[in-house]
Amino acid sequence: MPMSERRHVRIFVAGRVQGVGFRNFVAHEASQRPLDGHVRNLADGRVEAVFGGTPDDVAALCEACARGPYQARVDAMQVVEADAIAPGSGFVVLR
Repeated sequence: MPMSERRHVRIFVAGRVQGVGFRNFVAHEASQRPLDGHVRNLADGRVEAVFGGTPDDVAALCEACARGPYQARVDAMQVVEADAIAPGSGFVVLR
């Protein structure tokens, strides 16, 4: 798929999102789609995810992140457009 047909976003999720399996949840949801990127905890208690793929797949992962796993509580989520991510780089959980 040409890079021009891909969407890339950076999201920041706030609430009870650390210590509840949120990063693994995001990685699992990303693995269900051909997305590339990463997810990590931030020092301020939020979770950050950066990912790219088709607009539909990116939208689906954004919706999943807004829900989170059952143990989490998402109070706020910010989505901003991001720089391109190389296709085929995979999706990883960062420390």
